[in-house]
Amino acid sequence: MRTLLPSDPFMDLSDKNFWVRGQWPAKWICETVHASTEPVVVAFRRRFRLDAAARVRVHVSADERYELFVDGERVGRGSERGDLGHWYFETYDLDLAAGEHVIVARTWWLGPQGPCPFAQFSVRSRFVLASEGAHAALLDTGKAAWECKRLGGYTFLPPGMAWGAGAKVRISGKDASWGFERGEGDGWKPAHAVGQCGNADRMMDGNATWFLSPAKLPPMLDQPLNVGVARHVEVIASDDTTKLFVSSTAHLAAEVDGWNRLLSGKSSLVIPARTRRRVIVDLQDYHTAYPELTVSGGKGSSVRIHWAEGMFVKESHGYGPKGNRDEIDGKLFEGIGDAFEPDGGRTRRFESLWWESGRYLEVVVMTADDALTIDALRLRETHYPFQWDATFSSSDPRLAAVMVPAIRTLEACSHETYMDCPYYEQLMYVGDTRLEVLVTYAMTRDARLPRKAIELFDQSRDTSGLTQSRYPSFAKQMIPPFSLWWVCMVHDYAMWRGEPAFVRARLLGVRSVIDAFCAFLNADGLVEAPHGWNFMDWVPSWKNGMPLEGDTGVSGPLNWQFALTLRLAASLEDMVGDPEQAARCRRLADRLSAAIDVTFWDERRGLYADDRAKTTFSEHAQCLALIGGNVPPARRPRVESGLLADADLARTTIYFSHYLFETYRMLGRTDLIIGRMDLWFSLGGLGLHTTLEAPEPSRSDCHAWGAHPLHHYFASILGIRPATFGFATVRIEPKLGPLAWAKGTLAHPQGVIEADLRASGAAVTGTVTLPHGVSGTFVQGTKVISLKPGLNSI
Repeated sequence: MRTLLPSDPFMDLSDKNFWVRGQWPAKWICETVHASTEPVVVAFRRRFRLDAAARVRVHVSADERYELFVDGERVGRGSERGDLGHWYFETYDLDLAAGEHVIVARTWWLGPQGPCPFAQFSVRSRFVLASEGAHAALLDTGKAAWECKRLGGYTFLPPGMAWGAGAKVRISGKDASWGFERGEGDGWKPAHAVGQCGNADRMMDGNATWFLSPAKLPPMLDQPLNVGVARHVEVIASDDTTKLFVSSTAHLAAEVDGWNRLLSGKSSLVIPARTRRRVIVDLQDYHTAYPELTVSGGKGSSVRIHWAEGMFVKESHGYGPKGNRDEIDGKLFEGIGDAFEPDGGRTRRFESLWWESGRYLEVVVMTADDALTIDALRLRETHYPFQWDATFSSSDPRLAAVMVPAIRTLEACSHETYMDCPYYEQLMYVGDTRLEVLVTYAMTRDARLPRKAIELFDQSRDTSGLTQSRYPSFAKQMIPPFSLWWVCMVHDYAMWRGEPAFVRARLLGVRSVIDAFCAFLNADGLVEAPHGWNFMDWVPSWKNGMPLEGDTGVSGPLNWQFALTLRLAASLEDMVGDPEQAARCRRLADRLSAAIDVTFWDERRGLYADDRAKTTFSEHAQCLALIGGNVPPARRPRVESGLLADADLARTTIYFSHYLFETYRMLGRTDLIIGRMDLWFSLGGLGLHTTLEAPEPSRSDCHAWGAHPLHHYFASILGIRPATFGFATVRIEPKLGPLAWAKGTLAHPQGVIEADLRASGAAVTGTVTLPHGVSGTFVQGTKVISLKPGLNSI
């Protein structure tokens, strides 16, 4: 059995247009025709017989989520996250022998506005399965005799400090429907067929709700792991451990070996009757995974598994200092997770409906009058299945050391969408995603997740023309500067990956964002207080991450960002062949830049101010002015020197330092990039395996905008960047700075680009290898060398 994608050569939907353009032959089914107002978990079952072995292709979707089982084995999860206008379905090829079979789907519906995750759209509980070929009458929902039953034992718990990630779950074993995945148990009843389903195109039903589209991504990683070591075991008085600091004096060292043998998968563990234990498990890395707990006996017992990114120095409700993440003694575990209540049966397997994340587990076990045998405690790791094609090393080993936590962070923040963080919100924000995507372009040839991200943000635009700041999300939020970064994302895609039809299809959205910002231009020709949260960076002195006047007035950095975006939009228009639109964007950029120059230039300091009164100055304003190419030539040297030397500028933090690094590259000062990487170099000393959201004390220990230095290893230090649309040609302008040598392999649509370079006085020597059909230039100072496909000596 395998999952297929529309791009898979084995799968051809082109001659089956009803799967992607109109009404399906199958129907949505449900447990009850009455709309539920409470969260519900429902299983759907179809038992059937095949007279001969067959490969059966089925298309599957559900609101909100499903797990698909065939003859008791899980073959897939879905539906891939999208929105109501782009509700995805997965396709499976099922290789079935002659004889009896059962297909079961476990579905769950948490509600359209919680306790489901913010990123999950929902309407009402539904399921659909449609087959191709001769098996429609045997398998299609709405035609075949599908049955269903509500699965008992589920209670949904508030997510606590992980406010956007959705409800956690408590499962009562005595009320659970054991064996449902094999179609076992009683209480099954006929499912109700409640309406046609299909795509918006050519749909005749004006009340259609879910417009189905083929899944855009491969299945997420599903890898069983036995990981972790027990760092602390203690007796507890109750299951309320929220204020129980870890104390080495309470540690039961004699019980550690049994727990570690369980965690490694070597043996089971017996918890005697009337026993209460708390165990702190160190996973020794950051994981995003489904916990799986298999137990026998233990009627009346409970097992709670909570997750945390790190232990807290003091009670803080998840937002306080953590100190060194390797240390646990004297610290407090504040976490989130799930609870399981065994019923006394044998080999009962409990698992969460959605994955959890973090480095530490708090396992709390409380038994009643029966001993509990924990047969297994393991994880099923999940994230986007990246295939990393890139390598980097240099004379400074600190740079390569950062790759490990940066890659781990990108993995943890990449699932059916990119995410800002896997622990707290699990939301795809434009500002974060642009940086994640730039790293993706350098590290892997797979562009499916970047393409989906760009499309989703395009689909999020409201009547103003602006994209939403985070999407998919049922809780709408507008960060107007993020709409500008989305335009830059489209430009990035055009250069790094190409695909003319895809880029051309985004231009309506690009132009809408530009026009929306033009509506905010005041009488002075400056952007004034766009409606929404005008976040730019978590600068400590800025209110809510906004530069001065960013919320109600005229902000210099925000205006510079619009000017930069206008120039990139003009470049996009040139690429797709619309010179008139390109000329319009350049005229707007020139007028805006002139107005900014008049309003924000401070002659005394030789810098651009953040506010009209010229009371505050930032690295942000200087960076955006310089990389946008909008500074008058006579002023440029003063801005450059001020950026490099003025100690009173508000400094960029982890996120916006990407744009600072871009500016340093442009100035030929990659030594300053490395000089500003102390926070990344300190990760190991802090016990971190991932990159932070912000300087300490950081809320999130795993925030993928902190992975952006990887982009600069390739694009700034090695200097490998696309020169023309779709990376058809390459420009390599290395800036080794303080490095004696650097080498790496960068992912390219046609293969990989390899560079092995050494500093030789003021010059660079080495080799560059380009993929077949790719040419370019190697630039050093005023010297330009032509590059051909294959090996080039420099």
